[in-house]
Amino acid sequence: MSKINNILLGAKQRAEQMGLPYSGALLPEEAYEIMQHIASAKLVDVRSSAEWNFVGVVPGAVNIEWKTFPGMIENPNFLNQLKHQVDPEGIVMFMCRTGARSDQTARLAAEHGYVDCFNVLEGFEGDKDGQGHRGSVTGWKAKQLPWSQG
Repeated sequence: MSKINNILLGAKQRAEQMGLPYSGALLPEEAYEIMQHIASAKLVDVRSSAEWNFVGVVPGAVNIEWKTFPGMIENPNFLNQLKHQVDPEGIVMFMCRTGARSDQTARLAAEHGYVDCFNVLEGFEGDKDGQGHRGSVTGWKAKQLPWSQG
């Protein structure tokens, strides 16, 4: 368990360095480690249903759209859906494509009583490569963590 404690400590230190208003910032492989060792921890994938269907999903993740495609309109039911599916007292790790939407949702959840909110840096697909494609440089997919086609 000391490995998990070290991961959480590092994530909290990153949050302090980055001036984040929530518990921490995790790398994808750290989020995966937490999922493997803390059964109550939840990975919340906040990408759109189009992204889940066409790009891929993480097995065991809770999928709640933050913004819907097309138009990327904010989901007015996001907090209610989160409250129905995720314990506000547990570890909650938010992930999107690159880490921007998940930062927004981690901030929102922390403002609404979620005590252990983490953003998954790099997200599912991460940065673009030299050809402008995502998924091979950084992020969940590039780290070859478990995922399946939607």
